[in-house]
Amino acid sequence: MEKKPHFVKREFLPREVSSISLLLLLAAVLLLNALLYLYLNKFYSSSGRSETDPSLCPFGYFKLGTVKNCSPWLSCEAINREVRKLKCVGEGAVKKVFLSEWKENKVVLSQLTNPELKEDFLHGLKMLKALQSKHVVRLLGYCEQQFTILTEYHPLGSLRSLNETLDIPRYKGMNTWHRRLMLAIDYVSIIRYLHSSPLGTLVMCDSNDLDKVLSQYLLTSDFHVLVNDLDALPLVNRSAGRLVKCGHRELQGEFVAPEQHWPYGEEVPFKDDLMPPYDEKTDIWKIPDVSNFFLGHVEGSDIVRLHLFDIHAACKKKDPAERPSAQEVLDTYRKVLTLLIRETAMPGTREML
Repeated sequence: MEKKPHFVKREFLPREVSSISLLLLLAAVLLLNALLYLYLNKFYSSSGRSETDPSLCPFGYFKLGTVKNCSPWLSCEAINREVRKLKCVGEGAVKKVFLSEWKENKVVLSQLTNPELKEDFLHGLKMLKALQSKHVVRLLGYCEQQFTILTEYHPLGSLRSLNETLDIPRYKGMNTWHRRLMLAIDYVSIIRYLHSSPLGTLVMCDSNDLDKVLSQYLLTSDFHVLVNDLDALPLVNRSAGRLVKCGHRELQGEFVAPEQHWPYGEEVPFKDDLMPPYDEKTDIWKIPDVSNFFLGHVEGSDIVRLHLFDIHAACKKKDPAERPSAQEVLDTYRKVLTLLIRETAMPGTREML
């Protein structure tokens, strides 16, 4: 007698279910990593991290607004004829700054105010011309005879007003640990660029306190950082035995690096000739304090600080030689950003695996 086949209902065993779940989870993680890679690659290549910029013109030319063609830097004659001052928006020790207009575009006109500081003014112009890149404010023209510089206008102003800007309703969505860390990355990218610039290793000397540092940088409308003031940017040349000193006065306070302090005690009066020079590692000492300002006190900023603790501790080494390079700091910041974005996108992934 022929036996009838028996149809058995197959049930998945717990181990099979677990294996499938694990495979799905791994696939999700791989997809997340691919998307994260694409996002960060776009972030680093298109938001001011690279020195080259396809929108930049050849040396001596500029592009402004929606104009597609490059124009030559404006000459003395063109500035006098075509640029109209609107109002004074700032004044420092070296120059006075005017919001101005050129062919219906708002621009910034800077003019020397103290003839005794003309060398500083001309040095800043020289640096501005030589360092044009995605890290530096765009030069539109200049007139050496009249000590005048014309640059691109950024309505959000300097980094000194960052917190006030982020309190404006239209920008509150930017007030996150993620965006603030990106601004800190911009800042460290600029320091790294200056330390490995086409001219050599440059030190950001106009940085004796936090407020002064923040005044040297601009916040763009798409929330990136540009260096704006390059008047005090001396060159370190170790092979030639050339180090720097930031000014001729005694520097004090915890913000400046230990090697910038007078080393001979209060019993010996300060004398510039006796003050030992130093190198670019003074910029590294200041990075944690500037980054702490960038991070603010938003949700998640303390987690970022925790991840940056070791690199910031290294930046604060008393011996300059033991501090990391700007490139090492930048690499760490980028790794922390990648890690935290991954953990935010898929919380608990590590425990599930």
